[in-house]
Amino acid sequence: MPSDPQTTPVSKKMLWAGRIISALPVLMLLVSALMKFAKPEPVVKGFADLGWDMSLALGLGITEVACTIIYLIPRTAVLGAILLTGYFGGATATHVRVGDPSFVGPVVLGVLVWLGLFLRDDRLRALIPLRS
Repeated sequence: MPSDPQTTPVSKKMLWAGRIISALPVLMLLVSALMKFAKPEPVVKGFADLGWDMSLALGLGITEVACTIIYLIPRTAVLGAILLTGYFGGATATHVRVGDPSFVGPVVLGVLVWLGLFLRDDRLRALIPLRS
């Protein structure tokens, strides 16, 4: 498929910056999913503090891994970012609901998901052009 003449190709610096920025939330999500699968005591306590039943941990962990995989595949990265935005939105709402100030974490991770994708994907930059 020929590229759109209005899109600018990704420079190597932007591509690598995008990959590194994208790696941060990906690593956090994978560690989070593994913790949900292993269910160590701090995770069990965290679930209880947030008002979530531990029976939901497996489903949430699978959701994290699935959305992350979709985000990592270049063809489906935008869909993955949209799905992760929804996931982080739910996490943010959960933390805000119980008055937990760590709600900032999912917000920052969501911003990093989109920033990393923006830097590494010329299609997204064409869709959301920043003007100088």
